[in-house]
Amino acid sequence: MSDAEHTDTEYIVEYVDGPLTGTSERRLLIDGEVDERIGAVAAIDGLESLFWYVAGEVRELGGEKYVSYHFDSPDSDPVESDEEQESL
Repeated sequence: MSDAEHTDTEYIVEYVDGPLTGTSERRLLIDGEVDERIGAVAAIDGLESLFWYVAGEVRELGGEKYVSYHFDSPDSDPVESDEEQESL
């Protein structure tokens, strides 16, 4: 796949807040568009949870599309460590 084909079909997700702050991943464009809302499963302190993120700023850098995603706390699983749950 050439670089042009690669950048036309993919974009880079940047998690800017919430439990996945500072991480990123590549995703496929659907009909040339980014996902407005994405779900991510991650283990935080050994507890697997589903976190929802909403698209924000879109920018181009080095010929690639970057999209900032913001944490949607009300729709996501609560973020608690095993220690917090044991003390309840």
